[in-house]
Amino acid sequence: MSQVKTIQNENLANWLPRLAPHGGPRFLQIADALQAAMVDGSLKPGDRLPPQRQLAEQLNVDLTTITRAYDEARRRNLLEGRGARGTYVAAPKVELTSILDLSMNTPPPPDGVDFDDMLKQGLSQVLMRADNELLMTYHLAGGSDSDRKAGAQWLAPMFGPLDAREVLVCPGAQAAIAALILALTKPGDIILAEPASYPGLRAAATQFGRRIIAVDADQHGMVPDMLEAACRQHQPGLVFLNPTLQNPTAITIPERRRKELADIARRCNVRIVEDDPYWLLAEAPPPPIATFAPQQVYYIATLSKCLTPGLRVAFVLIRDPHERERFLAALRSFALMVAPLTAALATQWIVDGSAGGLMAGVRKEARLRHRMARDILAGRYSGAGDGLHVWLELPAYWTPAQLARAADSAGIAVTPAEAFATGGASVNAIRISLGSIKDRGRLQAGLQRLSQLLARGPESFSAAVV
Repeated sequence: MSQVKTIQNENLANWLPRLAPHGGPRFLQIADALQAAMVDGSLKPGDRLPPQRQLAEQLNVDLTTITRAYDEARRRNLLEGRGARGTYVAAPKVELTSILDLSMNTPPPPDGVDFDDMLKQGLSQVLMRADNELLMTYHLAGGSDSDRKAGAQWLAPMFGPLDAREVLVCPGAQAAIAALILALTKPGDIILAEPASYPGLRAAATQFGRRIIAVDADQHGMVPDMLEAACRQHQPGLVFLNPTLQNPTAITIPERRRKELADIARRCNVRIVEDDPYWLLAEAPPPPIATFAPQQVYYIATLSKCLTPGLRVAFVLIRDPHERERFLAALRSFALMVAPLTAALATQWIVDGSAGGLMAGVRKEARLRHRMARDILAGRYSGAGDGLHVWLELPAYWTPAQLARAADSAGIAVTPAEAFATGGASVNAIRISLGSIKDRGRLQAGLQRLSQLLARGPESFSAAVV
């Protein structure tokens, strides 16, 4: 007789959820219940689950909901199909790495998007339509006409119709920031930024001999009066802002303040670098600062945060033709061009709609993950509900460095506030990235482990490592 156990109707109540009206998507509630039952032992490897129609009747939901729940559970490696024999609880998979990485801001893999197929189809279209020799040779910096037109199309939700000649294609936002620093400033110049800002800015400024000075920020971002005072005192080469779902604080500067900051840039004749990687992931974001001061603001939008880092493509909007030439000259000094094959793939995806579909999937997945973080971190969660990260203020008994070390010992990687500091008062916080762990179940485990660390305090960690 087979040793495989079948879950009979009378035993369903041992693990089935009570579906809550406001508990999120029902298919996720069912998948979460399966995972919880495996953790507490109600379900064990080798247990056979009910047929989908039977389970749909038991829970009074439609068949599609059960199908999605089973698909989600398979994605978490909880279930395995055995053909006509049915669906079974899977044996635990051996992880090749024990680190749960909450430190890297990358887009989460979207549910229902076959990225492998999308990649194959996109490359197939590129190779059919492009001259292969052109894909393997040098190109002028700034992108081809078709790449610039695709960039203008990508930026249309922010700005409306654009002249494609004003859009430049770069090998990633970091290269664009570095080129702007070289083009707009000279050694010894000052760059103004918020007290906690993108670490790549500090890295580039340090390498080029520029100095960053922090301008005070509040719950709405950089304070206009403080910016104006700093501009008059320091005569900065440029101001760096990340105004939408800011990295790391996740603050979005409201429209009124954006206009005030743009007015100050005009009055003080200072240029703003607006690094805006998360605008398309945000819920109803305000217009970019560049719409209020188009001649003063250089706008950067990377595909790395809303599609995939592997493309290494960013679009830079520069209105003045002479400034565009200065920027391209600076870019050519260290990065001649975007790899033509990846630029062509990005263009293909934008033109055929694949990029929009992938981004919509990333946005949806990110919001599901924020909901998970909010539930697990309870009163400590202060995120915006979208984007890729959470800025978590710590209880007084933890410092960022302490918690990062404790988390590392517990197999979790987080980023302490010190990594983002540009000056000013230190902040007792860490950044948690929600996209870098591919499997949603592993992300849940990492957040739960982190929540337990936060609740216990450093004394319990010290005792555990002695």
